Amino acid sequence: MVFKEVRQMMRDPGTIGMMLMMPILQLTIFGFAINNDPRGLPMALEINDTSQFSRSIDAALRNTTYFRVTHVVSAPGEGERLLKDGVVQFLVTVPPDFGRDLVRGTRPQLLVTADATDPASTGNAIGAIQQAVDGALSHDLIGPLAMRMPGQPPVDLVIHRSYNPEGITSHNTVPGLLAIVLSMTMVMLTALSVTREVEQGTMENLLATPLRPFEVMVGKIVPYLVIGVVQMAVILMAAQVVFRVPFEGSVTLTLASTLLFMVTSLALGFMLSTVATSQLQAMQMSFFYMLPSILLSGFAFPFRGMPTWAQWLAEMLPTTHYIRLVRGIMLKGWTLGDAAWELGVLAGMLGVLGTVAVRRYQDTVA
Repeated sequence: MVFKEVRQMMRDPGTIGMMLMMPILQLTIFGFAINNDPRGLPMALEINDTSQFSRSIDAALRNTTYFRVTHVVSAPGEGERLLKDGVVQFLVTVPPDFGRDLVRGTRPQLLVTADATDPASTGNAIGAIQQAVDGALSHDLIGPLAMRMPGQPPVDLVIHRSYNPEGITSHNTVPGLLAIVLSMTMVMLTALSVTREVEQGTMENLLATPLRPFEVMVGKIVPYLVIGVVQMAVILMAAQVVFRVPFEGSVTLTLASTLLFMVTSLALGFMLSTVATSQLQAMQMSFFYMLPSILLSGFAFPFRGMPTWAQWLAEMLPTTHYIRLVRGIMLKGWTLGDAAWELGVLAGMLGVLGTVAVRRYQDTVA
């Protein structure tokens, strides 16, 4: 009986490959890619003061491992635009006359604006800003200057958490959950649907019809598209009524983005079904896709906490781009111009996946 089972397993190399690759993938992701304390977070500086103290703060923030200063802005509103677009996660603003007020002992304010859509990636980083500023000024405020403000920090650090001021976790996870639920449903059910036709022997009936491969593909995915629309409506209603997630953007843009993501996921599921030889293998492939989609897309763990290779891998997942879209629209009030890049990436993925799926289906029926 044991040898019989081994022989059956050897006849299905795809399943064996999945069984071997899944633990390797899990070890790689959990061991190397996931980091709950991200470093190298992109930061913009707006320095409106030319004193030595401002230069010391600039140098201290550049030298800490928590941040990577990518922009130095001067135009009004430029830093806020970078935050809204997701280019930077922090904006530090040094006000005019900062050095003069510091010498006078009036505790000048230092404004830190954080993109708090993901509270997990900002908590420790804000503390690192305070430490960097205090450490930098401790070297400059010596002698009589050190005695002007005994027992208290020399700078009043004002924290402004944009887009999620209260740091409510559900405001970040619920929009991401929409992406995960839709992705799981669209990819898995579509992959199982086509392989079920093959296993039950009903694919020949489809081949006997005058329908073209593209028309068969559309007919298979439309019912699941309707299911996805219902899921989207339920989750968005729960987000508003139960979790009180803000909705700052356009409902129309949200619907259009979601439909594009669903069709892309359906095309991916259809493509997997043309590769799989059984429903079991189709389900295994779907799980193999869903694991990095959940862990690397920014849904469960901070995206910027991952190493570069993991971020590049995540960029190839439709879920990553849709999560950015839905969070940007709901929490930041993204317009079509703000969302254009992510929409373009999803549209490109749809074109590639749809073309591959149709061609593989044509090869299957040929």
